[in-house]
Amino acid sequence: MYVIIGATGNTGSVVANTLLAQGKKVRVIGRNAEHLARFKKAEPFVGDVSDEAAMTKAFAGAQAVYVMLPPNITAPDVRAYQKQVTEALARAIEKNKIKFAVSLSSIGADKPEKGGPVVGLHQLEERLNRISGLNVLHIRAAYFMENTLGQAEAIKQMGHAAAPFRPEFKFASIATRDIGAFAGDALSRLEFAGQQVQELHGQRDLSYGEITSIIGKAIGKPNLNYVTLTPEQFRETLIKYVGMSESSANLLTEMVESMDSGYLHPLEPRSARNTTPTSYETFVAEELLPRYQGKLAA
Repeated sequence: MYVIIGATGNTGSVVANTLLAQGKKVRVIGRNAEHLARFKKAEPFVGDVSDEAAMTKAFAGAQAVYVMLPPNITAPDVRAYQKQVTEALARAIEKNKIKFAVSLSSIGADKPEKGGPVVGLHQLEERLNRISGLNVLHIRAAYFMENTLGQAEAIKQMGHAAAPFRPEFKFASIATRDIGAFAGDALSRLEFAGQQVQELHGQRDLSYGEITSIIGKAIGKPNLNYVTLTPEQFRETLIKYVGMSESSANLLTEMVESMDSGYLHPLEPRSARNTTPTSYETFVAEELLPRYQGKLAA
């Protein structure tokens, strides 16, 4: 039995489908039974990831689990939410004596402070590493390409792209489908032992200047401009237009400042092992362009 946290999300859905395609027995966990219904061959489990009793029941009989901290952008105290989920998942693993876990972490999770929400992933890694008998693989993923999907609406509303990074600052970015594929493969093989970390850097490093150029060409605006938001402008946008709590907005602002300054950075050099296939051009064509054209809900 493989148990998947966040099964209806960007990475969890790919993990679940990868394992199901191989004929594995899979239990999918989510908050909404209707959303779980698409996994026809899986066993659905409706539960809250912060509920230790529910997670203990959900993990019963599992050989391996895929764990993550599902984002809660409206939480009044994101740090407290992350700690509660971390403890619920860790206790469920301990009580069921689970032998294998793959965790979704992030580049920068080596840092114990100044990483915004990534600090919560640092704490998740440390908590799982303390579980006796657990073999755990932490996937430290790059900046999600999905974080740029909001540019579609920004360009329609303002006529330009905007983000809180210097236009020339290059960073690793990855399509979440590639994270899910890597995690699903790791779970299907179960060849990791002890506590292991694997960074995933995406197809190549990009700057927001390059991202804007790629988007511009795809939408027929080759001269699309990019505007750098100040930290306060970014924070205000997250609260006013995205609907985030102050806690969530503050932490994300801290994260992007730490990325832009170079404090949060990959520890591994780019290699065949940590490079993934989906290019940003492909992602824009398949995910961002349809949103810009109004074919998908943003």
